[in-house]
Amino acid sequence: MVKANSQDRVLAVLDLFTEARPQWSPEELMNELGYTRPTLYRYLKSLKDSGFVMPTRGGRFALGPRVVEMDYLSRRSDPLIAAATPHLERLSAAHPCTALVVRWYGEKMLCVASIASVVNPVSSYPRGRPMAMGRGAIARSIMAFLPKQRAMPLVTRYAADLRSVGVGDTSDEILAALKRVRRAGVAVAFGEVTPGAVGIAAPILDAGYPIASLCITIAGPHAKGELIDRISAEVREAARQISEAATDGTTP
Repeated sequence: MVKANSQDRVLAVLDLFTEARPQWSPEELMNELGYTRPTLYRYLKSLKDSGFVMPTRGGRFALGPRVVEMDYLSRRSDPLIAAATPHLERLSAAHPCTALVVRWYGEKMLCVASIASVVNPVSSYPRGRPMAMGRGAIARSIMAFLPKQRAMPLVTRYAADLRSVGVGDTSDEILAALKRVRRAGVAVAFGEVTPGAVGIAAPILDAGYPIASLCITIAGPHAKGELIDRISAEVREAARQISEAATDGTTP
């Protein structure tokens, strides 16, 4: 077993902060990570001094202001957001929907930009919110464009979710469904992530490899067959343009 270095051990502290559990006490951190008290307090001091965590009531810790500062810098510097924003604005103006871009990294999907054109969207994904990998159009639009050796571990890990939404009962059936998505260039999902929401997503590619997904979510009553076909074509073309702009340093 490879021993983690100190940088990895510090990052492991930050990895524990989630939407479901945004605050931790030192005792909880020690129990979760197995660090000694002196080690943990040394890491917490370093993270607190640099602004990555901050103390809260009851001796607990939450993520600190440096995270907000880095989010601001990321918004200003991310070429994907710069390339996608005009398309999000155009698509959300054209349809009663939420238009969003989701980055894929490791085995996580994270919304990096979204615009809603309805007051109470049936599905809303704010920037920074992670998403499920085994359900929905966004996940399949990414998985369909992965090489088989990269797709298979995901198919295996999320087989239960993929089966539950009708993608396929076996690995071969799931792979066949992903091939159909790849041929179409777009994935469509009905109520898989949010009940009543239809998701339409296309991959954003870098040299043919998926790095993100462009998606529109609309309410079920608006999801007529002809409209889905039209939005699918619009999302597919917008994703193609974003792919070109985000990877060659230009803006659309």
